[in-house]
Amino acid sequence: MEQHEITEILNRPYSQELLARDVTRLAYVAKDGTPRNVPIAFTWNGSEIVMCTSRNAPKLAHLRENPMVALTIDTEVHPPKILLIRGRAELDVVDGIPDEYLQMNGSYDMTPEQRVEWEAEVRSLYDGMVRIVVTPTWAKLIDFETTLPSAVEELARQRAERQSA
Repeated sequence: MEQHEITEILNRPYSQELLARDVTRLAYVAKDGTPRNVPIAFTWNGSEIVMCTSRNAPKLAHLRENPMVALTIDTEVHPPKILLIRGRAELDVVDGIPDEYLQMNGSYDMTPEQRVEWEAEVRSLYDGMVRIVVTPTWAKLIDFETTLPSAVEELARQRAERQSA
C-alpha cells in the first residue's frame, strides 16, 4: 500500500475519531508461532501509534523476534466503525514515564485528586518503560456506510452482477 493511500484513509473523519480512542488491540506472533492479541492503551501523534508498556512485559521479547503487528481500533455500537492498521513495531526503551503514557491515560474519568494519586503511583512503580511505536504500512477503515469488509464487498458485487444479468 502506498503512503498517500494510508494517509488518505487515516485522515478520514471516522478514522480520526477512532485514532482519538483510548484502547487498541495489538496483535503479534509469539515465539511459539501462535497469535496473541492484547488490549493496550495508545496515542496517535499524527504519523505513529505509540503504546507504552513495562520493561519486563512478555510481549517485548516476541516483538523483538518478529516486529510485524496488526492493530484494531473499533467501536461498540451498531454499525461498528473499525480501523485496521498493520505495521512494524519499533521498541524504544526510555527512563522514566513517557509523555505519551500520561497522555493516553488522560481521557479516563478522574478527578484532579485521583489524577494526582494515579500519576504518583505510576511514577513510583515504573523507573522506565518501553515505547512501542508503529508507523502504519497498511490501513483499512470499515464504516459500513462507505466501506465494507472485503468479503462483503465481493458478495455485494456478485449480487449486483446477478441482478443486472
